Amino acid sequence: MRQHPETVARLRPFGATIFAEMTELAVRHDAINLGQGFPDSDGPAGMLEVARQAIADGLNQYPPGRGMPVLRRAIAADRVRRYGTEYDPETEVLVTVGATEAISAAVLGLVEPGQEVVLIEPYYDSYAAAVALAGAQRRTARLVADGDRFVLDLDSLRAAITSKTRMIMVNSPHNPTGTVLDRHDLTAIAELACEHDLLVLADEVYEHLVFDGAEHISLSTLPGMRERTLVVSSAAKTFSVTGWKTGWVCATPELIDGVLAAKQFMTFVAGGPFQPAVAHALTEELDWVAALRTSLSDRRLRLSSALADTGFHVYSSAGGYFVCGDIRPFGATDGLAFCRELPTRLGVVAVPVSVFTDHPQEWKHLVRFTFCKRDETLDEGVRRLRVGAPIG
Repeated sequence: MRQHPETVARLRPFGATIFAEMTELAVRHDAINLGQGFPDSDGPAGMLEVARQAIADGLNQYPPGRGMPVLRRAIAADRVRRYGTEYDPETEVLVTVGATEAISAAVLGLVEPGQEVVLIEPYYDSYAAAVALAGAQRRTARLVADGDRFVLDLDSLRAAITSKTRMIMVNSPHNPTGTVLDRHDLTAIAELACEHDLLVLADEVYEHLVFDGAEHISLSTLPGMRERTLVVSSAAKTFSVTGWKTGWVCATPELIDGVLAAKQFMTFVAGGPFQPAVAHALTEELDWVAALRTSLSDRRLRLSSALADTGFHVYSSAGGYFVCGDIRPFGATDGLAFCRELPTRLGVVAVPVSVFTDHPQEWKHLVRFTFCKRDETLDEGVRRLRVGAPIG
């Protein structure tokens, strides 16, 4: 997508997303798409049947603007069951069109133009666009490499906060690196938020997909954070239904009202037939999620090992869908060029990590692969990489 003078200035820097570009390359070259985080298998059969039945039963018109009560109650119950945190489903839970809408509506509804939002880079690309749409300014803290993993540079976070800061966005488990922030780092974030009276948007869409004994700790459970945290999650990754675009945000009534003030003029409502199905899944498909977590962990190790054998330096992933590889062993240094070559030369798609940052030079040697695909898809992708490696 080219940008033209008619496009508003605040959106001109973004252009088409990297996912649109890489999907186009995948289709054009019949490539194995190991770049974009969507599964190639369906979610639990019981959940799918509830959606079918909802359509047959006529739940095809506008649902309530805040979301169907059955889903809001299921979300609130899930928070109590997993984290011991109570939310009133009537006033403290809002159903959105995916987590991306929840994030955009939160920034639009709660951050004034000119205020600052701190992102931790690398960050999911929609964060920066949401900040720009709101007329706000973004500042960045960063993750840094520590052996075969990434850790939060707390000094950079402290330095990013100014008198204009309104919000910190925190994503754990983290896309794209697979980092799961530990209690020490989350406590430090919470203390900074309380000290500076900041809101925190906690993007927890991968909350149920953690590995190797890592623990997902919801920021809202830490002292002083329940009243200032917007917890965002969705059904997409937990139940392998990325196309349903069913997300939610949990927060105090005052914060939810701010999100709703923007959301009501964006999409008004989320998809009706999917909501009772997601409610069913949150209540009845916990064993399915546990099996998915085990399967994803195995596929993560399978892909990581295969990439290492191919020549990548592979970083460990403790949660989510993704693993990052360093391309410098191939004599390559430009991840964007590397990823643009892969579909053409080898029929494989990956995503450069540099597109998720404000400082691409520091991240240009890393590319992201997803392991949320079937074993045969992963095996074929790795086979193609082995045939053509090294590229550089």
